Amino acid sequence: MSKARLELVPPTEKYESQVMSFKTEMLDSGDDFDGCAGLENTESYGEWLNFEERLKKMYGDGYVPSEVYLAVRKSDGAVVGIIDYRTRLSDFLLKFGGNIGYSVRPSERRKGYAKEMLGLLLERCSEAGTDRVLVCCDKENEVSAKTIISNGGVLENEVTDTVGLTQSEEGIIQRYWIDLF
Repeated sequence: MSKARLELVPPTEKYESQVMSFKTEMLDSGDDFDGCAGLENTESYGEWLNFEERLKKMYGDGYVPSEVYLAVRKSDGAVVGIIDYRTRLSDFLLKFGGNIGYSVRPSERRKGYAKEMLGLLLERCSEAGTDRVLVCCDKENEVSAKTIISNGGVLENEVTDTVGLTQSEEGIIQRYWIDLF
């Protein structure tokens, strides 16, 4: 990969205003909050940061621990995206969601940030000893599919979205595996 423009950092109080601005921009554009650890369902940054307790309550037995990172542009410290790594797969995640979800701020799209974010997270996964991850996307989201494929994703299959995750009329989720050896 060329010289990294981004770094993945854990969310801290330092990024509160940027994350809340990210949320507003995503809501204003009508986007899904993929990989944002339920940011759309929170009233405050402090509430959002309480991932473990809040998500356990939301998902119950289907809860899976995750690592949430902000994608911060090195040149100016701007938060351009959020990415989430779910450390194991529940039945639901195996079928529909995968190990990794990510979103790029609408005003920062088409700059290659999603590809770089995913690549950086895959490096972390590999360093931690993970050998394989599942990444899913809406079939009509060609940009996300290209991002996944450019990071080594191999399409296993397509499944019908029976839970309402996709925004498209077709309602098909593509499931890609990425080997990290």
